[in-house]
Amino acid sequence: MSAYAIAHLREAAPHPEIAEYIERIPATFEPYGGRFLVHATQHEVKEGDWPGHVVVIGFPGIAEARAWWDSPAYREIAPLRSRHIEGDVILVEGVPEGYDPAATAKAMRDALPAE
Repeated sequence: MSAYAIAHLREAAPHPEIAEYIERIPATFEPYGGRFLVHATQHEVKEGDWPGHVVVIGFPGIAEARAWWDSPAYREIAPLRSRHIEGDVILVEGVPEGYDPAATAKAMRDALPAE
């Protein structure tokens, strides 16, 4: 099942360390089957507030995403970004093939107290 590293990064002033981070990051996730799915693109807010930028890196599975995040190669360059850009980063699994949202809704309804 696919997994994703999703970052919501706030606006930041240009800095040489950020440019270096962007240049070096692909070499850290490619050994784990990672690839940019969203990077340096515009987003359109439909509800709520989402200042800044979105980055999504896809991986074959959550084990690969975790291995990348914990890898010495990524840990080495992470401060190049985090010193200059505030943000939130999550790792999340995708849904399995054949996922049925109706089954999720049924389980939710089944858990409701009887009226």
